[in-house]
Amino acid sequence: MRTRFARREDLGLTPAEFAVLRRLSSPRKIQDFLYALPANFEIGGQTCLSVREVLRRRRAHCLEGAMVAACALWVHGEPPLLLDMRAERDFDHVVALFQRGGCWGAISKTNPPVLRWRDPVYRSLRELAMSYLHEYANQRGQKTLRSYAGPFDLRRIEPKLWVTNGKNCWDVGEILDELPHWTLVTKKQARMLRLRDAMERKAGDLLEHREPRR
Repeated sequence: MRTRFARREDLGLTPAEFAVLRRLSSPRKIQDFLYALPANFEIGGQTCLSVREVLRRRRAHCLEGAMVAACALWVHGEPPLLLDMRAERDFDHVVALFQRGGCWGAISKTNPPVLRWRDPVYRSLRELAMSYLHEYANQRGQKTLRSYAGPFDLRRIEPKLWVTNGKNCWDVGEILDELPHWTLVTKKQARMLRLRDAMERKAGDLLEHREPRR
């Protein structure tokens, strides 16, 4: 379904659900909405919640937030695009993409402070992905980002699979995993990457939302 503007009927959302997305009329408003959502710590097990389920449960992790952002962009006439970033010995990360003046920006849902929003100043997706390289690190201080894939247009998938699915949207994650990924650093360059120092690790330990007690 390659329509420019996603109508409520196209998405299968209720009037109340659609009204939330209608209010998110700019990338900045979308990002503020995602920042306000608590992080999804997947207490009951791993999830990939649909747009509807995120709006209902009021929590999200990166892929779930990226799908909400992409859906809101589509409602307002912008393509629902995702960028997948693959890491080594670490979690992958997914952001929603938008363009202004021919340059790329990103909307991101993440609990730490460093893998967040990117202003639309990047001339290529490689430039945008590389902007995450220095901060993308695991608990051992190793910089782990290795490749990226996209843009992936969610209009290639039926909305019932990612917008209104009442179960987990594992199909979206699998599709992103199977995309051709472009290498950001060579193996030789990866071996030369410096570990994060003590101050960087301290900054990386900051969290917007604290995990609830189990």
